[in-house]
Amino acid sequence: MNLPLVDTKSFKNEDYTKHILTKAEYTECTFTNCNFENSDISNITFLECEFIECNFSNVNIMHTTFNEVEFINCKLVGVLFQNCNDFLLAFNFKNCTMNLSSFYQLKINGTTFLNCKMHSVDFTETEAKNVSFSKCDLKDAIFEHTQLHSSDFSSAYNFSIHPSQNTIKKAFFSKENILGLLNTFNIKIK
Repeated sequence: MNLPLVDTKSFKNEDYTKHILTKAEYTECTFTNCNFENSDISNITFLECEFIECNFSNVNIMHTTFNEVEFINCKLVGVLFQNCNDFLLAFNFKNCTMNLSSFYQLKINGTTFLNCKMHSVDFTETEAKNVSFSKCDLKDAIFEHTQLHSSDFSSAYNFSIHPSQNTIKKAFFSKENILGLLNTFNIKIK
């Protein structure tokens, strides 16, 4: 599908719940304080774009392309990232609320999550090698058959990862949060 090109444009205070974002290939665009909640941005391409203080809660991203995309101070509640286009997928998240979102069976290698609230996020069967979960709240996040090789949890908290059900070789943890690996064994540490 040949999409129209939108290059280096800024979008501010747009409400895409009232009018739909035009299906296009957006390159080096910035979206600031835009509301995408419950909207449909399927089959759109975002290349080297920034989303700042946007609301993406429950957005439809079926076949949407995110390549070198930054999400900063965004609300991404209930987003099913496994539905997006996984070809050349690359994104990072800073100071985002991502509760109830899902990366099921997705390859997110090298992704950075910085200071994100990620309650009940599903990482089941996700390939998450070299991922940074810096200062992230992972309360009730689901890690089942997840590849976490060389990922950094050293400043993450509230996580529970079963070591024998996930690949955690060379992953980083701190002395303070190592309990997140042991609580699945129902042991008590004094």
